[in-house]
Amino acid sequence: MSTTTTQTITAENVIHLFPEVDSQLASSHRTGTSTSDLEGYDEEQIRLMDEVCIVLDKDDKPIGSASKKVCHLMTNINSGLLHRAFSVFLFDSQDRLLLQQRASEKITFPDMWTNTCCSHPLGVPGETGADLETAVMGVKRAAQRKLWHELGIKKEQVPLEDFRFLTRIHYLAPSDGKWGEHESIFTFHWTAKGTRLTWTQVDYILFIKADVDLEVNPNEVQDTRYVSADGMRSMFKDEKLKFTPWFKLICETLLFEWWEHLNGGLEMYTNDTDIKRMC
Repeated sequence: MSTTTTQTITAENVIHLFPEVDSQLASSHRTGTSTSDLEGYDEEQIRLMDEVCIVLDKDDKPIGSASKKVCHLMTNINSGLLHRAFSVFLFDSQDRLLLQQRASEKITFPDMWTNTCCSHPLGVPGETGADLETAVMGVKRAAQRKLWHELGIKKEQVPLEDFRFLTRIHYLAPSDGKWGEHESIFTFHWTAKGTRLTWTQVDYILFIKADVDLEVNPNEVQDTRYVSADGMRSMFKDEKLKFTPWFKLICETLLFEWWEHLNGGLEMYTNDTDIKRMC
């Protein structure tokens, strides 16, 4: 992957570099991009691109908000625009991980297999947070919201207190040239009784263990599957299957070690205050 030299993004220069960014975390925002950017995509998925993401500096401090569309344009990502995200890994009582295959209608990474749920906390009250504690709580609320939206999982089956925050991962993942991901991700663990996009984000990792009822939203998810660790490894050997880059990255570096400690010793990996840089 070629590297791009970018300027450090701060609260002081973000508006100058990205006029589309709102310096306040609020529901109002400016998309700042032509509607032609999304021509030909699914109507509901286009609507969701107007959701408000939390814009960050390199240390995961909120410095503004911008539409999901603005945050995922490669031109902005290559200039250093970074936003907050989360990845949920939900395990059932047999320690199997719930995977989803993203719907064909998705604008970014359609048809790819990935972890249980990956999305963004929004720049709205309840889902933001400047310090780690409040940010984690905001991400947990967002995780509940999106598990319901994508998979029909009721929040009563995934209570906030059962999510376990592991760490944050900073990564960049191109989708197809115009679009991508540059995120700071929170990962949570829960255990149960046509266009090129790139993601550059800080991803919060959440684990949770629970037996849940699914009512899949077909506009978001085309298939689901519970897998064991060995089953997951077998899926990666199947050349016909495609996986989201962040999920593959987490699997290749961290997931299987966490999985081995699912029922004992996971505490040594939780509440990590450092950001793992993977881009």
